[in-house]
Amino acid sequence: MSGYARRMVSVFAVFCLSIPAISAGNSFGQRTVTLVATGSSLPEPLYVVWGEEFHKEQPTVQLRYLAEGTAESAERILAGTGDFGGGDAPIPEKELSAGKQKVVELPTVLIGIAVVYNFAGTRGALRLTGPVVAKIFLGKITSWHDPEIVKLNPDVKLPDLPIKVLHRSEGKGSSYIFSDYLSKVSPEFQAKVGKSVSPKWPVGVSIVRTQDMLEKLKNTPGAIAYTETNWVEKASANAAEIKNAEGEFVKPNAKSIAAAAAAEESKFSQSFRVSLTNAPGRDSYPIASLTWLYVPERASDPARGKAVGEFLLWVYGKGQEIARERGYAPLPLAVLGKVRERAAAIR
Repeated sequence: MSGYARRMVSVFAVFCLSIPAISAGNSFGQRTVTLVATGSSLPEPLYVVWGEEFHKEQPTVQLRYLAEGTAESAERILAGTGDFGGGDAPIPEKELSAGKQKVVELPTVLIGIAVVYNFAGTRGALRLTGPVVAKIFLGKITSWHDPEIVKLNPDVKLPDLPIKVLHRSEGKGSSYIFSDYLSKVSPEFQAKVGKSVSPKWPVGVSIVRTQDMLEKLKNTPGAIAYTETNWVEKASANAAEIKNAEGEFVKPNAKSIAAAAAAEESKFSQSFRVSLTNAPGRDSYPIASLTWLYVPERASDPARGKAVGEFLLWVYGKGQEIARERGYAPLPLAVLGKVRERAAAIR
């Protein structure tokens, strides 16, 4: 464990001890349970809403979600800290096997990673291919006026600006999804960087939080970055259309992300450890993914385990409709049934 991770575990432990995890909730003696989870910042806006809405229906259960990152979340939950975690990458098999407790990975919704950029005066969306994006993040394409970008955008007035690459810091699920896609479409990227929650980016500025990345993008002419699609609208950012496996340029949105999942539905198994990047289909957005909850199969405290189980069943019921209303693509129905069945076995 890194020094940073040890410090954060200590902070997290203090936080857990400082909240009323289980207390008398009302005059009838019902106990109030405060579930504590850490996870990715990508689905954080949805998870916060889920916690609020679930609490309205189940006043004795509250949820506190701390957005710290995919890798940190997996590390904590495998060590037995917290009620569940959240991340945008499957936990490596070796880490799952070595964990203090058995952890189940349950997908919650579909997400997509948008390639966002900052330059003014453009009419219509910028068009990019996976190999071109890979070259940008490898530092081989360094100007927005590069011939490869110009060729893809004959009707776009491209600025004569240097490209300033922004990427996430170590342990982030967005980097896992993004690098998974780039590794599939660029052999050079696969060889030099590869798929990881902590890619060794050869160029660019490293940024910890999603919000900080989007703020940096906004204030940096010529910048390029990547983030979850629902954050794009919140930040009023420009998202590129990406050429998919069928040769179509596709915008990142709930519909095109759902199309990618539908095209790969046959891949789903009981473990739900499925990659959706570069999916087939004319309408599929190529940088699509699941996002997962990391849940102990058996809670050490029965009351907390019962609360987690009730929350999960709600997530795979009403929670899916709330996700749709908030602009997320819910799980495909065939997959949802399997996930709900697996979640019902958690105690």
